[in-house]
Order: sequence, then structure tokens, then C-alpha cells
Amino acid sequence: MELRHLRYFITVAEELSFSKAALKLHTAQPSLSQQIKDLEDDVGVQLLHRTKRKVELTDEGQVFLEQARLTLTQADKAVTMARQVAAAKVLCLRIGFVPSAEIRIFPYILPRLRVRLPKLQIRSLNLKESDQIAKLKKGDLDIIFINQKFENETFASQLVLKEALVLMLPKQHPLAQCSEITAAQLQGLILTILTHKLSQPLAKTITQYIKQQQIHFQSIDEANTIGEAIQAVHSGQSCAILPAYIQALATNQIVVRPLEHALPYLDVFMSYPKHESSTATQHLIDEIQTVFGLEKPFASTQSYIN
Repeated sequence: MELRHLRYFITVAEELSFSKAALKLHTAQPSLSQQIKDLEDDVGVQLLHRTKRKVELTDEGQVFLEQARLTLTQADKAVTMARQVAAAKVLCLRIGFVPSAEIRIFPYILPRLRVRLPKLQIRSLNLKESDQIAKLKKGDLDIIFINQKFENETFASQLVLKEALVLMLPKQHPLAQCSEITAAQLQGLILTILTHKLSQPLAKTITQYIKQQQIHFQSIDEANTIGEAIQAVHSGQSCAILPAYIQALATNQIVVRPLEHALPYLDVFMSYPKHESSTATQHLIDEIQTVFGLEKPFASTQSYIN
């Protein structure tokens, strides 16, 4: 039994005429008669009583008609709901990000994306890099922005920008009066950095710089949050090496000074599925590649889910 059998039966039951029903269904009357006979064979009872003059529902047919209508209504509802879910997926973009992406990338990209996709729903999550990668692999995120290159046969990765690192000092610190600070002047100070649990690439980049410049700090403290790092500097406890975007969050009691040997940059990559990016994801990638002047190395290999 198929849904078309139910539709044919309902039309015949409503018209009480095979000829009228056949005309309404745009099918031949003999074919319609055969479809109803096949339905009755499947059900195992006579649903219609036919004579040369009229067509009538049997008692069994009356009961079947009520349930057939309910079945078709439910089937139509199922189709509608499935399509709504599919449409919601296309118009929903799930983004994982590190804070620098929120400051340096999103303000330039998301307004443009909303113009292109006015009904787009954006869900963004500030997560540790390891959590972002795990969720991307599971399909819980559509695209991630992290400080390391994550790519394989399934996922593509592209460098979006390089975030500068800066040295922050308490405003009253003696070195705050210097126009440029040497590595020797940093010897013996207390340094605060963000914990490697938040961004292992950030901690690694800073550690490598310290080793290369042979700077011997009194101690290197790890802050669990940006707020903790800023507070450590503000209170005069230490200096800090942090991503440049954090300057916007610092108080006026904190100053930034350049180093004789410039601090390195922190890479910000975007990673996303190579072969099954959603329409919304691809629009985001296109906007980023346009605004930041990036190449489009994967355009010929991607397929998009509509």
C-alpha cells in the first residue's frame, strides 16, 4: 500500500464517481479502478460498493476513509517539518572562535554576511581550541577560528590573519617611561601570560620568544582568563605579553611598550569541512577571503549542502 492509493481512494469516496475522480486525478478511469482494487486486496475488505448507477462506501470503507485522511494529513505534516528542519540548517551557522577572531574578524564579516543572508541565524561559541576541533569533527560546529593549523583529508585550514603580541606594563612601572625596551631590561621581572589551556599555540609562541631572547623572568604566571591577566598588570604585580586586541579591554593604568626585538605574531586560522560545507558556511568563507584578500584554494573541490 502506498500513499497514492490512499489519495485515489479518498478522491473516489468524496466524488462517489470513478469518472469524476479520474478526471480530478488526471488519470484514466480503468487505471483508477485497478488502483482501488489493489488497495482493497491489500486491506482485505471491500471498501466501495459499485453498481452501474452509483458508487457507495461500505461500512468498512467509511472507517478506512477517516483513517486514510488522518494518515495523509500526518504524512504532509512530516514532509513540512522535515523541510523546515532542512531550511533551518541551511540558515544556521555555528561558529567556534578564539577571542581574537571576535575582535579582529567578526566585526568586518558578520554585517556583510547578514546583508547576503538576512534570515541567517548565527550561533557563536568562545571555546578552547581542543573543544572547537572536537566539535568540528563531530559536526556540531560548521567552522572554527583557532591559533593553529588544523587540516587533513576531511578538513581545510586557511590562515586569515596574524595577531600582534604586545608587552603590557603598569603605568607607574619604571620601564613605562622607555620608548623601547631591551631584553636585558626584562630580566628578573614577573611575567603573566594566558594559560596554555586556553591557547597552547599562544603559550608556545611566547615561550619560544623568551627562550630565543634568553630572557630570565623571576617567574612566569599563567592567568586563566583575560581579566586575570589584566588585573595582574593593573595591580602592579607583573608585566604581561598578550595579544594586541586585549589593549581595548585594558584600563588607563596599563601601557604598551615596544621591544627592541619585536614580539612575534599569533596566527589565526579558520578550519572547515572540505567537501560538505553548508551554503551559510561558504558565504562566510567567501566574505573572509574577499575582505582579507585570501586565495581560494578549495573552490574547485568543495560541494555545498543546499
